[in-house]
Amino acid sequence: MARVIIPDEKRELTDVDAIKEFLEPFGIWYENWPVEERLAADASNDDILNEFSAEIESLKNRGGFVTADVINVNSETPNLDAMLAKFDKEHTHAEDEVRFTVEGRGLFHIHPDNGPVFAVEVESGDLINVPEGTKHWFNLCDDRHIRCIRLFEDPAGWTPDYIEDGVHESYQPLCFGPSYVGGEKTIDPVIDV
Repeated sequence: MARVIIPDEKRELTDVDAIKEFLEPFGIWYENWPVEERLAADASNDDILNEFSAEIESLKNRGGFVTADVINVNSETPNLDAMLAKFDKEHTHAEDEVRFTVEGRGLFHIHPDNGPVFAVEVESGDLINVPEGTKHWFNLCDDRHIRCIRLFEDPAGWTPDYIEDGVHESYQPLCFGPSYVGGEKTIDPVIDV
């Protein structure tokens, strides 16, 4: 399940309803779909698209998307660092960015105009969108592996529009540890600004 950290408020959200309630005013969807009981460990990209075809069609209707694919990156992916460097700086897109994570973990930092910077760690089963024009950036977690269904409004995909003097440099590109609440330090260095 995802977790959300709001550093300016020194707050962490792990409850699904609390996460949805927090993200909704920013136009961000959060859902969690079962994966392990639906996919074999060796599922191909086509197997993934076929298994979740009903959900993909529903998302296409809901968001005006016309195509879906699967991205699969890991520490052995050629030119991984160059690929990740395109998305680890604050940017926006001209359409929604929608990801359904099938394997692995990643970290979306989101910098909305009408709220604080917050981070959403996604893992297997998590669906999230980053609305068109919303400032954000993305990092993989320390195992450097993620496999996601992506949806696009334009079959050619999208490109990042970088933010001049983005705030991404104030945040470490690390995923969260097991807990932030109740200890001496309640916020991980990833978002301790």
